[in-house]
Amino acid sequence: MTILTDTTDILADLISFPTVSPDSNLDMINYIAEYLHSLGARVELFPDPTGAKANLFATLGPDMNGGIMLSGHSDVVPVTDQTWSSDPFKMQARDGRLYGRGTCDMKGFIAATLAMAPFYASQKLHKPVHFAFTHDEESGCFGALALVRELKKRQIRPAIAIIGEPTEMRIIEGHKGCCEYTTRFKGLEGHGSAPDQGVNAAEYAVRFVARLMELREDLKHRAPTDSRFEPPWTTLSVGRISGGVAHNVIVGKAEVDWEMRPVQATDLAFVKDNMQQYVDNTLMPAMQQIHPEADISTEIIAEICGLEPMSENAARQLLSELTGANGADLVAFGTEAGLFQDLGLSAVVCGPGSIAQAHKPNEYIALDQLGTCLEMLTGLGRKLHGAS
Repeated sequence: MTILTDTTDILADLISFPTVSPDSNLDMINYIAEYLHSLGARVELFPDPTGAKANLFATLGPDMNGGIMLSGHSDVVPVTDQTWSSDPFKMQARDGRLYGRGTCDMKGFIAATLAMAPFYASQKLHKPVHFAFTHDEESGCFGALALVRELKKRQIRPAIAIIGEPTEMRIIEGHKGCCEYTTRFKGLEGHGSAPDQGVNAAEYAVRFVARLMELREDLKHRAPTDSRFEPPWTTLSVGRISGGVAHNVIVGKAEVDWEMRPVQATDLAFVKDNMQQYVDNTLMPAMQQIHPEADISTEIIAEICGLEPMSENAARQLLSELTGANGADLVAFGTEAGLFQDLGLSAVVCGPGSIAQAHKPNEYIALDQLGTCLEMLTGLGRKLHGAS
């Protein structure tokens, strides 16, 4: 058997665990834990508050700080309302591709790291290899946030993080942050024939959105002159507006889902401060003049920092040596990499498969992409074996 065959066998097992974000990932995490433990890895599981999900952190090699962390998320997006040509949770091989939910995003990378683990375990490693597999990346990176807190508390500090999101094995050194919010409006219902006697939550939601759109234009002028992102500025987007029960009823409750993808931390503060002032000084006084119990509240769904391109990046340098790439790129989609960078690690995103296949029906990863990933991971093992 070849290492690629081992990888595809492990990937088939991982795909069979339907780790859709709202559901438990424990079966998959326990499978990985037993596998790595059998190789002599030091394995720890960190359950979430519900006990239905867990992060895994495991180490092969010397018990010391530094070394390389190979990171991936265990959860996948739902298949509901998608039309698949085969069972999404039973991997199918066709025409040099492996089909199934999570094959590219991102169980293919996880399978490759696990297939390489026996090789790492057989080497006299001079620096550790860490495996970090998280829950709930797709719904807000909640697992990675918890894992970072745990690593910080235990003073565990790898030197380099490789996050294996699908990049077609390109080295990605930067991406924007991803901040998601739900703002709720509580007004006063009444008959539509007397709008002045109620507080129409939908109308105030519209005014809130209009202010967001004004700030969206302001953000274009705040873009750093050297920004390499596309577009180069922080973006704002409204994903959902809801409220109301009938044509002739003043809307009592409304909600707005919105997101921001900052290129710099100051933009995040700029938007949040402006919107809070608008709520406190304009919207709320107008609402409460009619109904003192009227209210506006914003729930933070996720505030994930971006991966900031750095002039000196040990992870980028390492991956360049392993892959032969002469440069690194930026991407629009978010990952957990910024959280690890914030912990003090040098971080890059580099993994097999294409983001164009992620979240779609008939998701797949090409076998040659897995092969390229395994070559990189093999070179990594040799470097760690020969490290001083």
